[in-house]
Amino acid sequence: MEPEVPGLEERMARIEGILEQMNERFNQLEGTIQALDNRLDSSLRELRVQISTQFRWTVGLIIVTWITVLAAVLFK
Repeated sequence: MEPEVPGLEERMARIEGILEQMNERFNQLEGTIQALDNRLDSSLRELRVQISTQFRWTVGLIIVTWITVLAAVLFK
């Protein structure tokens, strides 16, 4: 006795079911990627603020050091 071969309609229904599952998985993946992208944007924004703040402090310290050295040389 030979196994029964599914008909065209059954095969198409199975393929449609598989495609629906794939579509759901891709939608989930897209949502996950979007969430990661948003988190990365937020983290980069915070990092830029921190770098900018540190840069300002560094430049300020350099200027104060220059002024101190010039004042020491001029008023010696």
